[in-house]
Amino acid sequence: MSVKSRHVLAVLTACALVVVVMAAAGIAVWRDLAPEERDIIEPILNPRLGLLLMISLVGAGAAAVLMKSFAQANLLGPSLLADELGLIVGTDPSRRLKPSGSPELQRIAESVNALADQRRSLQEDVEARIREARLSVEEERNRLAALMSELNQSVVVCNLDGRILLYNSRARLQFRALSDAPTAAGGGEIIGLGRSIYAVFERNLIVHALESIQERIRRQSSQPVANFVTTTRAGQLLRVQMAPVLSAVEGEAESTVSGFVLMLDNITRNFEAETRRDQMLHSLTEGSRSSLANLRAAAEMLEYPDLDPELKERFLSVVRDEVQGMSARLDETANAFADSLKTRWPLDEMLGADLVAAAQRRIEKKVSLPTKIEDVDPGVWVKVDSFSLLQAISYLVSRLSDEFEVREVRLRLTAAGRLVHLDIIWSGQAMSTETVMAWELEPMSFAGESSPLTVRDVIERHDGEIWLQREKTQHRAFFRLLLPSAAPQEQVDAGAFLKGESRPEYYDFDLFKQTEASHALDDRLLSELTFTVFDTETTGLNPSEGDEIIQIGATRIVNGKLLKSESFDQLVDPLRELPEASTKIHGITPEMLVGQPPMARVLPAFHAFSEDTVLVAHNAAFDMRFLQLKEESTGIRFSQPVLDTLLLSAVIHPAQESHRLEAICERMGVNIMGRHTAMGDAIVTGEVFLRMIPLLAEMGIRTLGEARQASEKTYYARVKY
Repeated sequence: MSVKSRHVLAVLTACALVVVVMAAAGIAVWRDLAPEERDIIEPILNPRLGLLLMISLVGAGAAAVLMKSFAQANLLGPSLLADELGLIVGTDPSRRLKPSGSPELQRIAESVNALADQRRSLQEDVEARIREARLSVEEERNRLAALMSELNQSVVVCNLDGRILLYNSRARLQFRALSDAPTAAGGGEIIGLGRSIYAVFERNLIVHALESIQERIRRQSSQPVANFVTTTRAGQLLRVQMAPVLSAVEGEAESTVSGFVLMLDNITRNFEAETRRDQMLHSLTEGSRSSLANLRAAAEMLEYPDLDPELKERFLSVVRDEVQGMSARLDETANAFADSLKTRWPLDEMLGADLVAAAQRRIEKKVSLPTKIEDVDPGVWVKVDSFSLLQAISYLVSRLSDEFEVREVRLRLTAAGRLVHLDIIWSGQAMSTETVMAWELEPMSFAGESSPLTVRDVIERHDGEIWLQREKTQHRAFFRLLLPSAAPQEQVDAGAFLKGESRPEYYDFDLFKQTEASHALDDRLLSELTFTVFDTETTGLNPSEGDEIIQIGATRIVNGKLLKSESFDQLVDPLRELPEASTKIHGITPEMLVGQPPMARVLPAFHAFSEDTVLVAHNAAFDMRFLQLKEESTGIRFSQPVLDTLLLSAVIHPAQESHRLEAICERMGVNIMGRHTAMGDAIVTGEVFLRMIPLLAEMGIRTLGEARQASEKTYYARVKY
């Protein structure tokens, strides 16, 4: 029951008590009188019953006034004092109580202020000691930041869930260039703290690379890094090197992988340059071959002394034409190489045994088919795109299992000069060459995975060959994949790496401890979640009557920190007239909206910015109504959870009369900057929300689900737009 309800109940109870006591007293006195006394008094009282009733009501009113004063001093006063005390404990230790109310409450306020002074003094002492202890850590952090900012290579650090923990400026610029969001939407980056790296890379690609690293760590036979090349949604070609982040686990001798570091190079230009160079060489060799043959034939004919002048002129014309043709071809090749030939895909070197082991694990996991290793040359290295090659191998095995009921396959890897033979062997029914050709040319789809590539595409990517061969003596058949070999690399002892001695430790990342797959979102602690705090400015207050958004501002909260540097701030062309009355509130003029993108372009970028986060806003029902009305026209739906600081304020301070953003900021000691601008209000709302989290925790509201349930019980949750 709220304080106000208890206040009213106390007043009504006091009134009723006075009336009951007076009535009971009158009844008791009347019954105590003798009959003759009643006969004497009754004529006296009957004409004065109205006066007696009035006296009772006056007594009840006096009791109500006294009880109201008493209740205000003993119910409402302590409640407001408790709210102020909660702010001191939870958000603003420098805040002090103003002694008011009864002398007892004033003494309590003075004692609380004295305790707060002592607590503040102890906090300052502890903070001073912490600052001294962290000086060396801050120095190392600054060195790392300087090093990261100067690196020409993009670096991204992620936990095992693929959440980004750290990135440098080079990575941010590179991923911004790779984003397919509209350039006008300034916050449409696809990288940010707490965001998923799977918005950039295919999940299976990262999982495959992690499995390769973990297998190498287990074997301790090679350096635990993985390399792969992939394309982005924008068509850029990236070469990626992945290295593990290792952490020690108490009670275990070996370290475990708790995350990974990605080092990225955009090799699109280099790859295009190499392709153009190949085209030039091809043009010079193949295109000039016939010209040289014609020149040689013409030169031989010109050596005859009795050659007819007319024939001589014809042969000279051939020489001139061929020379001019070769010259034009050289000029064309040197200046432009528009005609593309077969594209050569960048390949990475790996130990052949590692490739076979990875293929064995993938077949058993994806196809559920037993495999055996028949013969693997331990010294063979191959140059491959391991991800697409393993997809092709698994696809072929899947077709064998489904269509020919093969129950076991064997893998064999042998050297063949400058090439390598990788054989997929099985026993069973023979197949036709037409079947093999069909399998090669169909897009690969199996075990819930699909790829636009065919087996033939993968083989051509490796500049290799594939064919079907039979071993009649053993009644077996096999696919032979002809792959390029690589020079053997020096094996690196992984022992020092596993002990953490190969590079210094700079940070203790708290986000490595989070595993999203282990908890439903509603069961996650508020302190662990990633939030997008946003606000909108509009043409008016009636979204259902045609008012439109003219500005969206948003920022992120990651790991309990408000990241003002990761923001979304975009003006929007409402495609309608902007009322002068709204301009007086937010200061946005029609001239400022000229040339700005419409909502159809801005909303996808904002959706990408806020994806995989919990939305936070003040009076969120208003802002969300504008977004919901755009679902049908844009196809963009914001389905993530939403928290409202207005509702949470009513949960934390139910006795307070105002829950406007300004009033909350005043109570919690938050400085208001940029009010009535979307970005300014978003930042202020974020500051308020961060101060609410510990206050909610004191009330037992710690998870997202608990916060949403508490919000839904408030009166303000019934407001509709």
